[in-house]
Amino acid sequence: MSTTPLVDIIMPTYNHEKFIVEAIDSVLAQKTGFAYRLIVADDCSTDETQAIVRHYAGKYPDKVEFVFSAQNLGPLHRDRVSVKLLNQCTAKYVTILEGDDYWTDPYKLQKQVDFLERHTECSVCFHNAEMFYDDGSQPSMNLRPDDQKEISTVEDVIAGMVPIPCTVLFRNNLLGELPECFYQVTNADWMMSVLLAEHGHIGYINEVMAAYRMHPGGMWSRLNRQQRLRGHIHTYKTMNEHMKFKYDRLISDRIAALNEEHARWCLGQYQEVIKTGELRTALSLLMDATHCAPLEVLRPRLLASVLKNGLLGIFWKATEPKLNSSG
Repeated sequence: MSTTPLVDIIMPTYNHEKFIVEAIDSVLAQKTGFAYRLIVADDCSTDETQAIVRHYAGKYPDKVEFVFSAQNLGPLHRDRVSVKLLNQCTAKYVTILEGDDYWTDPYKLQKQVDFLERHTECSVCFHNAEMFYDDGSQPSMNLRPDDQKEISTVEDVIAGMVPIPCTVLFRNNLLGELPECFYQVTNADWMMSVLLAEHGHIGYINEVMAAYRMHPGGMWSRLNRQQRLRGHIHTYKTMNEHMKFKYDRLISDRIAALNEEHARWCLGQYQEVIKTGELRTALSLLMDATHCAPLEVLRPRLLASVLKNGLLGIFWKATEPKLNSSG
């Protein structure tokens, strides 16, 4: 077996001391007919993550490499070490495994390499994964539906079929220098999928071979619903411009649907806030909803509810000083 890696595995990590052992062990457990290389990219962790990774790099020098940033740049910085490593990978195939996720099938890499070797029309392949909550607060679930098709296109990715990094293997040297649009969005995984899908189809293996962890330290977990919706809308607009509006109708329909969802969220928050007399916050939410989807706000029944609760809020604000003084 050749000692030249056929697969490069990039593992971005930051303060993952609770999870990194499980992640690295899942890589070292891979059974393949080819060599692979794990490159851990640490963003200046302040816990024991670096010490743990150095131990593995010393114990498995032929399989584990360690690169770290001298300062914490954050997950969106254009000079983050994990992105630099993407441009430096030399293997035929590349995959990404975040330091808080892990693989669950020891033949994952072999199965994905075999798939791409057979399907030369595909630039990427991915598989199913189990999403679980680290605190056990919610039941686990598979990320892909039972009817997920084997071959998808860039249109499917635009429509929201976005593989998460721990499930993806892609052909190296397709992208060259990452375009500016990659650095302009918060959900770079989605943009990466679009960029790769521009070079070929996306293949799917119908097996659960990874675990995707939800925990408070995760970047996506920290965002509220409004921030996520805004992030999706911005990504769609950036995507549309990058693709020179080739899929403008599809993307515009998706943006309209997200704007309506955002408006409904704002109105729901408005209904709660206005009852407490927080007029300034309520007005901001109402204006945001109107800006996103004016027709949603102007639906007769909803508009009547908005006006009724608005009047109640004004009444509450006006009577609050009297109630306090009488107490």
